[in-house]
Amino acid sequence: MNIFQDIRNRKNTKSAKWDGLQEVFGTDDLIPLWVADMDFPAPDAVVTALKERAEHGIFGYTLVDEEVKQTITKWLKRRHKWLVPEQWLSFSPGVVTSIDMAIQALTSPGDEIIIQTPVYTPFFNSIRNHGRQIVENPLVLKDGRYEIDFENLDEKLKNAKALLFCSPHNPVGRVWTQEELEKVASLCQKHSVTLLTDEIHCDLIYEGSRHIPIASLPGGISKRTVTFMSPSKTFNLAGLQASFIVTENAAMKRKIDNQILIQGHKNLNTMGITAMQAAFEHGEEWLHELMNTITANRDYAINELESNLPGIHVIRPEGTYLLWVDCTTLGLESMDLKKFMIEKARVGLNAGTSYGSGGEPFMRINLACQRSTLQEGIERIINAVKESDLLS
Repeated sequence: MNIFQDIRNRKNTKSAKWDGLQEVFGTDDLIPLWVADMDFPAPDAVVTALKERAEHGIFGYTLVDEEVKQTITKWLKRRHKWLVPEQWLSFSPGVVTSIDMAIQALTSPGDEIIIQTPVYTPFFNSIRNHGRQIVENPLVLKDGRYEIDFENLDEKLKNAKALLFCSPHNPVGRVWTQEELEKVASLCQKHSVTLLTDEIHCDLIYEGSRHIPIASLPGGISKRTVTFMSPSKTFNLAGLQASFIVTENAAMKRKIDNQILIQGHKNLNTMGITAMQAAFEHGEEWLHELMNTITANRDYAINELESNLPGIHVIRPEGTYLLWVDCTTLGLESMDLKKFMIEKARVGLNAGTSYGSGGEPFMRINLACQRSTLQEGIERIINAVKESDLLS
């Protein structure tokens, strides 16, 4: 059986995506295509490793040992041509936790931190909650593809302490080219700005694009870069709470590691460590099949939406399993658009307003589900728009 088409009931499993519908949307009678986890089971090797570890029966403090670290560095070398010594690695429960701790360790209250909107929602709180100031360098939508406004970025970096960078970008799906990354790196060096780069979607890349860790570029940018990664998005392991940080600069790493200790995150979850190692050692074939499935879902969703709803424009992602849909032609205000998708279409989507300026007329759709689930959700959207006569 193809596990990517095998529907497993996630209700009553304490799933945020499925069991959190009532709390988030006010009803549980929706097709959930929102929060970024997958409806696919993890690789068999991960499940087997977890079962074997569970059968041992003792769950004391667990080390991230040399074997685990080597598994990570081999993955980065094999998948991204990035040579990372083990001593550059730090660990935390999740990427957002890591971002919070890096901001606390490497910036001060009142410092300006740049984000490129519309962007991953937690970025905003990671800056605000620690008394730092958000400065926006809005992305520019040009001919159906988002670009960085480098002139604006150059100006904003003059007074900034850090750039919180999303690569690949969530929600717009860009996989930044080497030329774009080199420009970002050059400007950060020019203004002596710390580069904090969230690369959690780095393994979810469609054919024709290639993810390049920005810290792997020559020219010295690695000395001022902190990279956040995790197997959680790649292998659907978010609930197991394991991520890693790559920092070449020894002084910066000491500050981050100290902040990890202060916050009480010295030890990772035993099962998270087990799953991370198994995924990176044995998950490559599974990942290949995953990308085939998501690519087919992407192409299906774009074709159905644009063929049946003239005027609706979908940004074709180069990476991630997320679809960014421009609903401007529906003529609805952002809150009314969100309400329409819930009450009329009966789908649970992420509203573009939560991603900051530029996201207002958009909705984000999660493609990482079985085709039958996606088909039901897309058909509901199409039928609701037609029945409401919004495109006439």
